[in-house]
Amino acid sequence: MAAPTTTTPPPPPSSPPPSHPSPSRTFWRRPWVLPLGLLAVLFLVTALPPYVDLDPARSRVPPQPELPHFYPMLVAHIAFGSVALLTSVLQVWPWLRRTHPRVHRWSGRLYLFAGVLPGALAVLTVAPFGEMGPVQQAGNTALGVLWLVTGVLGYRAARRRRYAQHRAWMVRSVALTWSIVANRVWSPICLAVYAPGALSGADGAPTVIAQALGVSVWASWVLNLIVAEWWLAGSTRWTARPVRTEHTRDLERRR
Repeated sequence: MAAPTTTTPPPPPSSPPPSHPSPSRTFWRRPWVLPLGLLAVLFLVTALPPYVDLDPARSRVPPQPELPHFYPMLVAHIAFGSVALLTSVLQVWPWLRRTHPRVHRWSGRLYLFAGVLPGALAVLTVAPFGEMGPVQQAGNTALGVLWLVTGVLGYRAARRRRYAQHRAWMVRSVALTWSIVANRVWSPICLAVYAPGALSGADGAPTVIAQALGVSVWASWVLNLIVAEWWLAGSTRWTARPVRTEHTRDLERRR
């Protein structure tokens, strides 16, 4: 008597790879990229003219004759910071990072070595001598130190191929880079709260005005870092979720 033949069932179909949006669709899912770039250009167009001709008399930050290095280092910080601000837009553009990784890497080197590192070193030579007193001096000095540290740690993480850490440090670095733009918003707010007479044209107490502008310096980068940490925490939770495709949803229904 012949032995019964057994047939093995075919293996279940493997789960299809998760679908990702095309690069063109991904670009349009980041509607903040273009306004961010326009904002950077607009800010530089309005902020740079007093320093283009290298005339200390036109400086918005009064030069200090007793400190010969003050004005040259201030101009150097502004120049390097402008490079950092423009290239930061490219660094946070996901479409560019995915579709043109070489451009992302080279713009990152430009952001770091022609922007953040020399800009932070330059500002550390002038921040402790700000005219608005200890509150402003401490805020700008702390900002310069953190700007330098986050850039170095982000670069080191990239060199070690720890890309998740690299991304987190660079998000923090970009948040600090944009503190100069945020300060243009916080300065009038702090003056309106602490020294409203300065905005209306009336003479205000110089000490109160200095303290208000010092508070705006701290608010500009501390709040930016808080937003960056909140965004990083939310991004981590989102990427940790399993990808649910049509195939996985069908399997869940069968269960």
